[in-house]
Amino acid sequence: MTWSFSLGRLLGSDVRVHVTFFLLLGWIALSAYSESGLAGAIENTGFVVALFACVLAHEFGHTLMARRYGIATPDITLLPIGGLARLERMPTNPWHEIAVALAGPAVNVAIWGFLVVIGAGQWTLESLTDPGQQFSIWTFLGRLAAVNLILAIFNLIPAFPMDGGRVLRAALCLKMDRVLATRVAALAGQICAIGLAYLGLTSGNPILVLVAGFVFIAANAENQDVAMRDLSRQFLARDAMITRFEPLKPDDTLETASAAVIRTTQHEFPVLDPSGHPLGFLTRSALFSALAADQPRFTQVSAIMQTDIPTVPLSAGLDAILDSLHAGAPAVVVTTKTGTIAGYVTAENIGELMVVQGR
Repeated sequence: MTWSFSLGRLLGSDVRVHVTFFLLLGWIALSAYSESGLAGAIENTGFVVALFACVLAHEFGHTLMARRYGIATPDITLLPIGGLARLERMPTNPWHEIAVALAGPAVNVAIWGFLVVIGAGQWTLESLTDPGQQFSIWTFLGRLAAVNLILAIFNLIPAFPMDGGRVLRAALCLKMDRVLATRVAALAGQICAIGLAYLGLTSGNPILVLVAGFVFIAANAENQDVAMRDLSRQFLARDAMITRFEPLKPDDTLETASAAVIRTTQHEFPVLDPSGHPLGFLTRSALFSALAADQPRFTQVSAIMQTDIPTVPLSAGLDAILDSLHAGAPAVVVTTKTGTIAGYVTAENIGELMVVQGR
């Protein structure tokens, strides 16, 4: 994910943090400092860090359950609004999807139960709800337990991208096809989002409004993704590939590439050797970044092109291409039997194919 960096690997997945997470920490620390001084800033910042450790455990609940069904999780990203485990794919078996979805909230419930057991008799309702209470480790753990229970309940709301939305979709899949089930679950999610936005506006809670907007957009994105994947199973690479394009040579300069950007509408430029074999792609964003960094105009495109580009034969299914695109590839090269380029496929032209087909 853009604007995120890796903290390292844990249990086979890359743990990443989005830079906006630190903006959240800074805002909380400053707010607490203005009200309670340094001690309050340290306590509140520590609580948020502990909370996000629980969020990370939640995401690993999904990850480890998905691994049981042969689904890997390349990375987990911590965001200000929660965590995001990027599974290679979602289970197609409804019962497997339910198990993967419920594994996350189950971890939060387990953390809540553990903290309740070790803290039994150590806190009162007043100590947990009064922000003016003097700090104690038991009060800290009690609040953490309460928030874990809230997280578990909140994640079970039947709205994408929350786990409850996936449980609802999987349950509907037992009675109807996945595309229709996703459409119904996405609509339910958007209705929930409208309700959350109303509550946020009437209560003056901007965070709730932000979450509502994210839920609404995510529900629509999930619906479109599933519909696109259903369409992709009906077509091959040759049906969606771009065949008219302007290629570049590896020794072309940034000045040559800049001229190509001006005279074409391409966002990706295949870089080919003299025999037509693909060497990589130069994207507009990579070119613009190089120009913004004042790299010399005579720099060759081979120095900034992306080389880890997946290739597929003409007979490959679009579903396999979608997996590569979702993994971050700017495009997928379609090759002939001799390995030369026949065309390439991007997410944009798969979306155009979807529109043309009336989906």
